[in-house]
Amino acid sequence: MRLKRLTLTHFRNLTQADFYPGPGINLLVGENGSGKTSILEAIYLLAMVRSFRSKRLKHLIQHQQSAFTVHGRLGNEQGDDLNIAVQRRLASDEVDVRLRGERPGTLAQLTAELPLQLINSDAFRLLEGGPKERRQFLDWGGFHTNVQFIGLWQRFQRALKQRNSLLRHAKIDALQLDVWDREMAAYGSQLTQLREEYLDSLTPLFSARLQELGLSQSISLSFQRGWDRQMPLYDHLQASRDKDKEQGFTQSGPQRADLKISVEGRAALDVLSRGQQKLVVSALKLAQGELLSRQAGKKCVYLIDDLPAELDSQHRRQFCALLEKQQAQVFISSVEADALADWISENNSPAWFHVKQGQLLPLSH
Repeated sequence: MRLKRLTLTHFRNLTQADFYPGPGINLLVGENGSGKTSILEAIYLLAMVRSFRSKRLKHLIQHQQSAFTVHGRLGNEQGDDLNIAVQRRLASDEVDVRLRGERPGTLAQLTAELPLQLINSDAFRLLEGGPKERRQFLDWGGFHTNVQFIGLWQRFQRALKQRNSLLRHAKIDALQLDVWDREMAAYGSQLTQLREEYLDSLTPLFSARLQELGLSQSISLSFQRGWDRQMPLYDHLQASRDKDKEQGFTQSGPQRADLKISVEGRAALDVLSRGQQKLVVSALKLAQGELLSRQAGKKCVYLIDDLPAELDSQHRRQFCALLEKQQAQVFISSVEADALADWISENNSPAWFHVKQGQLLPLSH
């Protein structure tokens, strides 16, 4: 689905905004602090019920106001619409979320309706951050392309939690621990297989996008499952039980998996320039969006904050051309309106919006 309308009330520095984005590329231009990133943040909030800028949603409430509301209307090519609303009040610690006018059973329901790819300065965490960020990247793909993934992931997490709880007890019931070893091994092995299959499908698309972005280095993706490949997970859990008891948690398994991004055997982070790193991250995100379209028949929505940062003009044009080819809905923020006109093909009829002092206005260009 795509976002057809976004309505904001007392969100950040946006007192009231009613935004009708286009189905393709939407360009948000304005000075720093005008509210461009807040628009992207609000869209992200609709799908994730969290911010990519702040851990506490009450900080998103406009100064001297009691609540913010973000409302989005989504639609598909068949004309089916649905509404999502997120509200946070100062007087309550809970977030009120509505999907089709009702509270969703799980947050996964929201995420499934609006698949998002965020490309901003934090996207470098795929290279700079720990394994958790890269597992989340793989799991995003698994969640959106395989209906079995979320159930396996949830059951594995439950088994891991129960096993860790038992490991922290002074006296451990060996039979009970064995039950959770078997549960963790069964679901963990299946989860790992889905992750590996997803990466196998993603890798050729990633390599192709890298070439189109003009990065000549030979960059490889490899998956580390979190335990010795030569041993079944159940056997490994049994063999490491004494060490796990000493530490009080499970030290090996799918919860320790990682995606390695390498250049001729060396970590990409140690070899590539900052601009090249952004190309790698961009290629990973573009490949995920393309694979989503191929495997699930869904279009990804791209949120790109400050496109000019880190990329020269040639790579910006190449990147935008790949975005246009996907025919996805895209939101790009920039302070450089004239430069964006050079990077975005007018044949794709981008929609221009000017964000100024908390106001959002259509802009003819």
